[in-house]
Amino acid sequence: MSEIINNREVNTKEKTDRRHILKQILRELHAGVEKEEIKKRYEGTLEKITVSELSQTEHELMAEAGIPAEQVRRFCSLHTEFFRDTFGIASHETKPQFQPGHPVHTFILENKAIDELIQAKVKVYRSQLAVDPSAENAKKLVSALTALLEVDKHYSRKENLLFPFLEKYGIFGPSNMMWRLDDLIRAAIKEVCQQLQQADWKKEQLLASLQDIIDECSKMIYREENILFPMALEKLSEDDWMKIKEEEAVIGYTLIEPPAVWQPERKELTAQGGIRDGVIQLETGVLTVEQLEQMMNHLPVDITFIDENDVVRYFSHGKERIFHRTKTVIGRTVQNCHPPHSVHIVEQLLADFKAGKKDVEDFWIPFKEKFVLIRYFAVRDANGTYKGTLEFTQNIEPIQNITGEKRLMS
Repeated sequence: MSEIINNREVNTKEKTDRRHILKQILRELHAGVEKEEIKKRYEGTLEKITVSELSQTEHELMAEAGIPAEQVRRFCSLHTEFFRDTFGIASHETKPQFQPGHPVHTFILENKAIDELIQAKVKVYRSQLAVDPSAENAKKLVSALTALLEVDKHYSRKENLLFPFLEKYGIFGPSNMMWRLDDLIRAAIKEVCQQLQQADWKKEQLLASLQDIIDECSKMIYREENILFPMALEKLSEDDWMKIKEEEAVIGYTLIEPPAVWQPERKELTAQGGIRDGVIQLETGVLTVEQLEQMMNHLPVDITFIDENDVVRYFSHGKERIFHRTKTVIGRTVQNCHPPHSVHIVEQLLADFKAGKKDVEDFWIPFKEKFVLIRYFAVRDANGTYKGTLEFTQNIEPIQNITGEKRLMS
């Protein structure tokens, strides 16, 4: 079936020729050449330009010619208008990614809500604060920025659901670069909120930081809709998008209600997993697959296992996980499952385990009204050979509150 539905293969020469013509037209538009002259010169050379094709060409032109993204963005409406009038823009209305419930449709809805929040509140309140740096105006900004911080869910779905599938097709750029930019935006919003709630914030410095947040959020929307999403739509299969759709509610949504159900007509996505009524023979017992899975999921801790090649192979999925995991992490290297700023810690921990310098490493942090103990254990076979790492996470706040003794059943 995958051979029948795979529409990613195209005639390479034809694609290259079209892209070359598109670039030439864009260069001439940017150089100020009259549109009628361009139309006459390229008449009959192209037909039905797609939005993703145009976006990809814009991105390539930026990379090759060093044209700033802001300049390309200013020309976007001109580009679309010109190609629609001259060659026609192919309609996407019947394509699933433009139908309610498709993951990309949801991302775009969120971007619209993010932009509306920035335009209607963050920018307005910033202007008010510039004129009147009162506690009341500062409070309004804190409220708007707290709402904007919901962008974390949008970015988290992108990082933990979309990026793994791009990596599967050999595309690692977004994971390495865009995740860093996401983290900078998150940190900047939190920092400005903290400053505004203090009495000694500096007006000019804070206004500059607010403008940076506004600019970076807007740039990220542009990068996603003109580079990331078209690239993903070209590479990912229908099954890939269905798996993303299945998992996205685990992380949640930004500034919108949960989206509509999206189910392509082609087929149902079959459940993943092993033989459910199979039996596993262990050294100290015999369990069915179902018994083993239920047992792991009822432990009052979160468990994740990474093999000797740093690939995530398993995580428990109980009702109240401390840190969200999505099934897309399975088969992904653990380095790509962490924000870029913390990868060096992961690398050092694994290096110490593999070298035999350590067998265990513990961390503890406050997290969402919990006090979380995170333990890492080197897993070794009978000969001491490193076989992977076990992550063990537990909310120990209830344990810390234990006093006295309890000998009777409740």
